[in-house]
This record gives sequence, structure tokens and C-alpha cells, in this order.
Amino acid sequence: MNKPNRKQDALNYHSKGRPGKIQVVPTKPTNSQRDLTLAYSPGVAEPCRAIAENVDDVYKYTAKGNLVAVISNGTAVLGLGNIGPEASKPVMEGKGLLFKIYADIDVFDLEINAKTVDEFVTIVKALEPTFGGINLEDISAPTCFEIERRLKAEMKIPVMHDDQHGTAIISGAALMNACEIQGKKLDKIKMVVNGAGAAAVSCSKMYLSLGVKKENLVMFDINGVLDTSRTDLDDIRMEFATERKDVKTLADAMKNADVFVGLSAGNVVTPAMLVSMAKNPVVFAMANPEPEISYDLAVAARKDIIMATGRSDFPNQVNNVLGFPYIFRGALDVRATAINEEMKIAAVHAIAEMAKKPVPEAVNLAYNITNLKFGRDYIIPKPMDQRLITEVSSAVARAAMESGVARKAITDWDAYNEELLSRLGTNNKLMRDITNKAKQAPKRVVFAEADTYKILRAAQIVKDEGIATPILLGNIEKIKAIMRENELDLGDVQMIDTRDDCARLQEFTEFLFKKRQRRGLTKQEARKTIIDRNYYGACMVQFGEADALISGLTKNYADTIKPALQIIGTDEGVNRVAGMYLMITQKGPVFFGDTTVNINPSVEELVDITVLIEKAVSYFIPKPRVALLSYSNFGSNKGEIPEKTAEAVRILHEKYPNMIVDGEMQANFALNPELLRDNFEFSTLNGKPANTLIFPGLASGNIAYKLLQEIGGAEAVGPILLGLKKPVHVLQLGSSVREIVNMVTIAVVDAQEKSRAAASPKARKAK
Repeated sequence: MNKPNRKQDALNYHSKGRPGKIQVVPTKPTNSQRDLTLAYSPGVAEPCRAIAENVDDVYKYTAKGNLVAVISNGTAVLGLGNIGPEASKPVMEGKGLLFKIYADIDVFDLEINAKTVDEFVTIVKALEPTFGGINLEDISAPTCFEIERRLKAEMKIPVMHDDQHGTAIISGAALMNACEIQGKKLDKIKMVVNGAGAAAVSCSKMYLSLGVKKENLVMFDINGVLDTSRTDLDDIRMEFATERKDVKTLADAMKNADVFVGLSAGNVVTPAMLVSMAKNPVVFAMANPEPEISYDLAVAARKDIIMATGRSDFPNQVNNVLGFPYIFRGALDVRATAINEEMKIAAVHAIAEMAKKPVPEAVNLAYNITNLKFGRDYIIPKPMDQRLITEVSSAVARAAMESGVARKAITDWDAYNEELLSRLGTNNKLMRDITNKAKQAPKRVVFAEADTYKILRAAQIVKDEGIATPILLGNIEKIKAIMRENELDLGDVQMIDTRDDCARLQEFTEFLFKKRQRRGLTKQEARKTIIDRNYYGACMVQFGEADALISGLTKNYADTIKPALQIIGTDEGVNRVAGMYLMITQKGPVFFGDTTVNINPSVEELVDITVLIEKAVSYFIPKPRVALLSYSNFGSNKGEIPEKTAEAVRILHEKYPNMIVDGEMQANFALNPELLRDNFEFSTLNGKPANTLIFPGLASGNIAYKLLQEIGGAEAVGPILLGLKKPVHVLQLGSSVREIVNMVTIAVVDAQEKSRAAASPKARKAK
């Protein structure tokens, strides 16, 4: 995209429709006159009285505890300079947008016409009753240093100038990891910092806190090297003046330097300068929009370089969004009186450590990368990684408590992490609980389609995370080639090519032949059939050589179920199999069935399906609440579907009195307890919404889960195949790596439950 088009696109983006990027929205109901009387007069007087009696109740009854002011006077906006407060407003709105989407923090942007320190401080101090925190932005140096110092000293809410500390925190984490990869110790490195503004000074102070020695740091500003002979330096910059006499130019300083940090202007570093640096150099060229040296030039000049920029189109983007939303989130959640050095250092270490952990597949997908991992091109996390809110916010909150600036203590950190994730609409607590359960007793899972990247990537994830021990079926040479190409490492994982496994083929062939010989299958056909990996994998599960089978990524549902039914068969007392989906929604988990197997179940089949699904759901949540759905509510409409559904409920109530189940009912009544209570107070579901929905036929169930998945933003885990003697689970055609991992996790828990049931005294007696 050329620059004229980019300019117009940017102007259109900000002007079309509703001008600007943010708006204020209500957080309470406003639909009725009663709502309005509570929101304003006369009801609003009650919280006013409560706060007047106890000023801390302002956090209880107002938005103060989640409200940050982003404040600027427009004196140092981006690389545009002193363009005034009005011209800074798009940037401040953008900052507010990032606060909201990354940490669910509400923001008012305030652009103030205040040039002097006294004017600025007076205005901001007067705002303390309104806000939970203050984010200073785009204020010129050296004024910004004094403004922040005074506000931190005179206010009792968190204050941070992000231009200084945000870059310092993110680049500090990057520096730690880059030096670790390059084999350098922080207290030994020679560092060059080009730039002496607010960000450069703050970054340098952070590096010293992390272990860099001041005598090993050389700083430059627009007038050259900061040395002790300069008479134009203020006290802040004089702190970084060097006594070295051999450094006059940037090129001089770069010779044998280990680290270059650029916070200055574009294209001031040459390839020759990089060539003169020490072995395994680290270069952070963070000037925006053009770095001090382009990424392409830098990596061409030095193959052993670790290169970071402020740009999103190259690896290792030093982006403040990795820090400020989560630092303020943690500070607000403990009602900190300040953001102190301990909290900033905690953020540095949390960000650095997070980069060393396995990267969620959603992050790989977001950046179109197949296997992102800690190394030269990944020294800090990506901004789209949703783990940042838990890792960084928790670290900051804990540091605030330990350093004595927190006014509110967090005692249940697991609950706090769940709260943080729910702010982003990603509260998958149930799936995390299932994952933890799987890790307690990992099982052997055979993958029937192992010669595909997605399967191999999922296999590595479940192996690395201790969820399962993978067994790979497929062309071994192809599997190894895919692993090499994508830098996957599954160690000594078992790999089987069904065409070559002669000993097991014979045994499995005999087993299939005996089961199917009176159904027209010859021994020769049985041998050909057993080479099919779905049949072979099912035999491995049947013979106890694996605990579960995963397949279906590249085959249709029927072709995957058929081998399982023929080899393994249905469980004792089960008349039919059924399919179920776990739908992870913003309102919590809901189980859907049957969505994949039974097309138009009869009354008896609906009863069997409900019993099967209710039992399966009880593995995942303490008490299933089951609703049988229809287009009718308790006989309000006639027809085949309402009548068969109502009859199925009657039988369930009679045969399974302890099951919480009701119907027939419409979906909105099943999920809305107030609506159900107001209209059908007799329902056995009254009190809480249903968490298990039984559909009257495959069409409605299948349509519902796919609509919810695409339009409703729910995550579908499944299909979970129910009713087989041993665990076989079928993937959706074309499943993502995340979906495969989820299905493997479900399969492991299923295998655990079946193993436990088989070991029970009742099961042993039956045998």
C-alpha cells in the first residue's frame, strides 16, 4: 500500500461513521422507568450517601476502580513533536482503545492546554477523585520527568508516564532474553544507547536495575556523546555521561559493543557499524516509524544478530502494549497507591519468562506462523497473546502487595486469574479444569492421521504439556519430513506405518475376521481393511496398546465411526452412540446433544441419548441441568416434535427421578431462569439455567452449534463421541490445532473415567 493511500485510509478510518475510536456505553439496564430512577434521581442518592460516609465506597459504587485517565499536553506526540493538545487526541483515543481491548480498562482521554509543570500538576491532581489511575502520554522532556515525579509524590493513585516506563519494561524483558540466547551476562555487556529523551533515560535506568554496569553504557543525543566535558547537560542526562575519551562518534562507540539500543531517529546506523560490533550482537532499533537501521539490512550484515524494532512487520516488536494495560490492570485490582519500581521489575520478569513458555496455537494462527518458539526471532511475547493479562497483571499485583502499596489484598490467585480471563471473554475455566484433570493421569493417544502438520503440532503440544503420550500412525518418512520442515520435536515418540507392522497386522486381521466373517468379510478383505489406520488404531485401543483414538481431520464422520463400532463396539447397556459438543460461551459452558449421529430420534432414542449425555456431562460438571428442546413450551403447540419430546421427558422423570431434566421447552426459556420462573413456575429447572441441551433431531442441533460458533463467538469442543466401550473421538473435518488439542484432552479424561469404571468392584463382579 503506498503512502498516499495509507494516509487517506487512516483519515477515513477515524472519520467515517461515528468520528473517533471510542465511546461511553452503559453498564447497567436502562430499559424501563424503574431502571432510570435507580440510575439517576431519586435512586442515585443512596450511593452518594454511602460514599459520603465512607469515601472508599467510591470503588464499590462507581467506575473509579476501573477508570484510567490518559493525559497529554501534546508537546511530544509520536515523532511529530509539539503539535498541540488537539492534535494529540487521536493518539490518546487510540491508547484508550488498547486499554479496553487488552485489559478491559475504561479510559477517558484528556488533552490539556498546560505547558508548565505547575499548570499540568495542578490540573491532574484535581482529577484524583475521578480516576483509579493516571497514564501520562506524549509529554516532552525534561518537563515529563518533573511532572511524573511530582504527581507520584502528591497523588495516592497509580501514575505512570508510559513513554518512559513502557518502553523500558518491554525492552528490559527483551534484553534479558536476548542476552541469555546470545550467551552474554548483563553485568559484562558493553551497551550503546542512541537517544537521550524520556524513553532512553528510563530504559537506561531499567537496564542498570537489571544488572548493566553504568561504566559500560555510552549514551548519545543529537549533539553527540554524553560525556563529562559537556556543559549543556541537565542533571538527569549528566547521570549517564561517560568518562571515556576514546568515543567521539556513534561509529566509535559501536566497535566491540555487545548491545545497541536506538530511541532516536531513522537510518542513523550503518551495516558497517554492525559489522564492527562484538560477536553475537543485540540490536534494538526502536525509532518509529523508521528504525535506526532496517531489519533487512541488519540481518544481512550480521547472521549472528538478534534484532528488534518497534515495527509489527518484523520479528521481536518492542511494543508498549505488552506492558501498560496489564501493569495498570494489576495496580487497579489491588487499589495500589503507586506504580513503583518493584511492580515494574515484576512486569519485566513476567514478560521475559512468558516468552520461554510454549506458545498457544491461537498466537501462531494470528501471526501466520507455524511453530513460534523462544529464540532469536522470538525474545518477547506477541501482543495478541492473551496470557499476558494473567501473567503480567498477577505479577504486578503481587509485587504491589509485597512492596506495601496495595490497599486491597488478593488471596485467591486462581480466582483472580479466572476474573482476568473473563474480562476478555476467554474464561475457559471448565476446559482448564479438564486439562488439569488430564495431566493428573496422562493416557496413550493414537493419532490415525499423523502425516499432517496440524496433528503433529497438536501431538507435540499434548506431549510437552503432559496431557497425553502420542502414538503416530502414518508414513514414517513423511512424518519425519513434516517435523523437520516445521522444527517439531516429539523426542522418541512411537511411530507406526500400518503397512509395515507385520506381526500386529496378522493379529488384528484375525480379530476383525472373526468379528465380521458372518457378515460377508473374507480374510483377504480383513487384511486390506486393517491397514486402514482407523481400523488399526481402533485395534490398538481394543488390545490395550493405546488408551484412546483420535481421527477425522481428513475423513468424513461416518468413515471414522464405522471402524470404531466394528472393532470396539458399544458399552454395556448402551443401545446406540451419540455425539455431543461442549460449547464454551461468555455466559459459561453449555453441552449440546445430539449434534452429529442420530438424525431423527424416536421417543425411546431421545431417552437413551439424554441418559448417555447426562452421564457424560457429569464427568465435567457437578450436576447437569438438562432441557429437552422444541418449538413449544410444555404443550403450548402441537406436533410430532413437541409430542415426542414431552413423552421422552415423562419417561425420564419416571425412570430417572434424580436427574434434573425438563421439557419440552424453547431454548430461551431453558437458558433464562427468570423467564422460565415467571411463566412456568412448576418447572424442575427453576432457579438456574440449563447447562445441557438435548435437541429433537440432528438438524436442529447441528445448525445451532454451528450458528453459535460462527455468530455467537462460542468455542466448540467436539464432537465428543459417547457410548463406545473404549474412547474413540472424531475431529471436525479441518479442525484447528487448538481444537485437536481440546479433543485429545477430552479423550484422555474419557479414558481415565472408563479405566476407573472398569476397575470398580461392580465392574469386576460383572466380569
